Amino acid sequence: MKNKLIIAALAVFTSGVAQADFLRIEAGAGIWQSEPSGTVTDKASSSSDIPSLNDDLGQQNENISYLWLNVKHPLPLLPNFRLEYTTPSFEGNTRKSFTWAGNTYGINAYSKLELKQTDIVLYYNLLDNTFWATLDLGLDLKLVDYSYELRDSSNTYSDSDSLAIPMLYARTRAQIPTTNIGLEADIKFISYGDTRLYDFRAKVDYTFDFVPVIQPAIELGYRTQKFKIDEGSEGTKTDFEFSGIYGGVMLRF
Repeated sequence: MKNKLIIAALAVFTSGVAQADFLRIEAGAGIWQSEPSGTVTDKASSSSDIPSLNDDLGQQNENISYLWLNVKHPLPLLPNFRLEYTTPSFEGNTRKSFTWAGNTYGINAYSKLELKQTDIVLYYNLLDNTFWATLDLGLDLKLVDYSYELRDSSNTYSDSDSLAIPMLYARTRAQIPTTNIGLEADIKFISYGDTRLYDFRAKVDYTFDFVPVIQPAIELGYRTQKFKIDEGSEGTKTDFEFSGIYGGVMLRF
């Protein structure tokens, strides 16, 4: 039994060292079919209603594009790098009259919500396909360009902001032995005061190994984002969620 434990420990160590000797690059792109839910609130006016994105503003599912790049290098002290970009954007026409920022908007007023996001992730690889398991931990800086617009024939309202949000990052992956199938999940999360944000994904992917150097792959998964931001006494308070399935293609170098 003791010898088996020693062999297992050596296997873990040598596996991690062997994987760290190579530069690996992965890149992907795809479409996220996302559905919005939640509410927005104008904090500057006590006379405003609290419209919901679906029922009141008429915003529905949208196909959102996404891109990502992941770089793992052999330098032990420097963190690995991941870059992500997506542009959730939803628009629709209001389904009822309501008051917003002191003005009344009628049925069929136009509304649009957009959150362009760039994620810069620095992480360390604690397990690297060790016994078919991978574990990454690190920090994410989510850069968000937020804009909200509401208008009809009589009134127009707009609000925009740029946010830099630090978040915790964790990713786990399991490779099914003797197959090209991988199971993966990752999360970015932060909570403080009345603000709470998370970005969670879970997916399955399949890698085609007929090409020796550049291996194409496909991925299919589910993603959900939560944005609850309530800072200061003025401006727009957000409490909404985007969720839905996504699918895309990848290249592994």
